[in-house]
Amino acid sequence: MNNKPSQNWLLLRGLSRESAHWGDFIPILKATFPDTNITMLDLPGTGCFHKEVSPASIKAITNKVRGLALAQGYLQQPVTLLAVSLGAMVAWEWMRSYPEDICGASLINTSFADLSPFYHRLRWQSYGKFTLLMSKRKGCSREKAILQLISNRRDQDEQISLDWEKIQHERPISLKNSFRQIVAAATYRPGDRKPEQPILLLNSKGDRLVSPNCSEAIQKKWHLELHSHPWGGHDLTLDDPVWVALQLKNWALKE
Repeated sequence: MNNKPSQNWLLLRGLSRESAHWGDFIPILKATFPDTNITMLDLPGTGCFHKEVSPASIKAITNKVRGLALAQGYLQQPVTLLAVSLGAMVAWEWMRSYPEDICGASLINTSFADLSPFYHRLRWQSYGKFTLLMSKRKGCSREKAILQLISNRRDQDEQISLDWEKIQHERPISLKNSFRQIVAAATYRPGDRKPEQPILLLNSKGDRLVSPNCSEAIQKKWHLELHSHPWGGHDLTLDDPVWVALQLKNWALKE
């Protein structure tokens, strides 16, 4: 590995989210890295794979995603991963299991079961809202409730909730797949072996779904670079996409 982020980036979203949920962050990222190839991959059970059954372990999800990337020719040279939450767990497992594929990764608002207690990985203040969301019918009100849990900006609520309702209508993620992803995330324990690739951690001090302490625990365990956003929510690329792009640019220039 060259210890330098590549010109080919693969992006992975988190729990019950798909490529379309990156929204306006993608053109900002492309403007920041104009010479970089940016590819968004859906996890099994989401997006273009919403009719598939999601595996119930991070290891199995990783193998499925890697198989897709191989089949599509995305791994002809090492790639840089940008991943959020559950997607960042997949990224970590990918770096550990197939280090030749990856030359670096940025992980946003993630957590590991062997480093953080369950009440930090899903903050106790959100238990009631989270349970209600899991049982809600599809629709704009459901998507707005999700948005208000994972974003700390309110100026975009109406438009984004409508956009997300459209995504859910066109490529619905089932309750079964959401539950299987929750099981995979809740049980992921990567152990003590640190990936060899450069890693940038980003977290949000205002995250009301996953405690920022979870990223800090990862940073302390392996002495990784961590940058914290002062007010952003769990969906940091939605709340402050320019800040995220700037952190990525500064990191890429240093490596």
